[in-house]
Amino acid sequence: MAMTMTQKILAAHAELERVHAGQLIEARLDLVLGNDITTPPALTVFDQIGSNDVFDREKVVLVPDHFTPNKDIKSAEACAKIRRFARTYDLTHYYEQGEPGMGVEHVILPENGLVAPGDAIIGADSHTCTYGALGAFATGVGSTDLACAMATGQTWFRVPAAINFVLEGQLQPGVTGKDLILHLIGLIGVDGALYQSMEFTGPGVATLSMAERLTICNMAIEAGGKNGIFPVDGKTLAYIEMYAPDRFAKKQYAIFAADDDADYVRTIVVDLAKVPLTVSFPHLPENTRVVGSFDKIPIDQVVVGSCTNGRLEDMRVAAQYLKGRKVAKGLRLIILPGSQRVWRESLKEGLFEIFVDAGAVVSAPTCGPCLGGHMGVLAKGERCVSTTNRNFVGRMGHPQSEVYLAGVPVACASAVKGYIAGPADLD
Repeated sequence: MAMTMTQKILAAHAELERVHAGQLIEARLDLVLGNDITTPPALTVFDQIGSNDVFDREKVVLVPDHFTPNKDIKSAEACAKIRRFARTYDLTHYYEQGEPGMGVEHVILPENGLVAPGDAIIGADSHTCTYGALGAFATGVGSTDLACAMATGQTWFRVPAAINFVLEGQLQPGVTGKDLILHLIGLIGVDGALYQSMEFTGPGVATLSMAERLTICNMAIEAGGKNGIFPVDGKTLAYIEMYAPDRFAKKQYAIFAADDDADYVRTIVVDLAKVPLTVSFPHLPENTRVVGSFDKIPIDQVVVGSCTNGRLEDMRVAAQYLKGRKVAKGLRLIILPGSQRVWRESLKEGLFEIFVDAGAVVSAPTCGPCLGGHMGVLAKGERCVSTTNRNFVGRMGHPQSEVYLAGVPVACASAVKGYIAGPADLD
């Protein structure tokens, strides 16, 4: 029986020769992740099931990032609870403000060398599917599953079927991986890949940067996907060599490739050259429009950052479009580097000076306003163009505010013009 890339990884971790779509399996895990929202309830369950230790202090990772730096007493208490847990069990990978390598979870785990090809990873955060960019199986779970996995190092899965997205050609200048994934979500809908693996193949894969692949996999969940995954190629291995040099040198990774006759629910061929600059209108990621196809929409705020677009490449792209320009009068531009590493390198390269000269505010690494947390919450009637991943009702603040999802070039052009715009609209 032929298998997809995801199915091969799950079979290996279940110690089975083969698996098939719909099969229930129990698999060992290489990494278990929690954050400051999902971990506190997981710790309650951890105690209730009588656990007295984690399965592996190297493989349980905790990252306070959603409401940190703490915005109020409730968030401070939540972080204090997981901080005590991390100290009690001497967790190797605990990343809080002030800790080396800290930042937004889905930015820092790859940067800190914790993800490699062939890994099986769960996280109590829906955007854990980000790590499929590195040829790993990664998916989100609930707090109860997180608690059990922290104790046992295992969890159960229903093996997903898969959609094959065959990428051909190359994206046009100014069009990014964010435009591609928004375009695909608009094409298949927010439940178009429900509990299915979104597997990206074809010659066009080689033209996408690792940052773009991370962005694309990050938003697989917005199409209902169980996970998103890219094949391992030279760019993947170069990334692992840079960020996980020990694992790379010792070849502590596994490369799985889909069988030529793997069974896919459907195959979608995508000509990357025809992917347009895309914006998702309120209040679903599938509500996509092509930039230039709608009348001017005035905006109040622009956010660049998050686990979707807070990497160094994103900061460099933002600087490219903001250099020598000014933010429109009356508009707020907030830039959130995704990690302390990204923050330091952006500072070193002079990107912050470009941002500040343009009129932007630069934040500490945090999820911030993405989920209506802090540092950019919207008031009633306000509109925001954001490089984040969700635009549900009330996602970034008041239920009567609006969020428009876009890539970094569109976000920065919009910040300069004061309305939703593309790079071609800049002077």
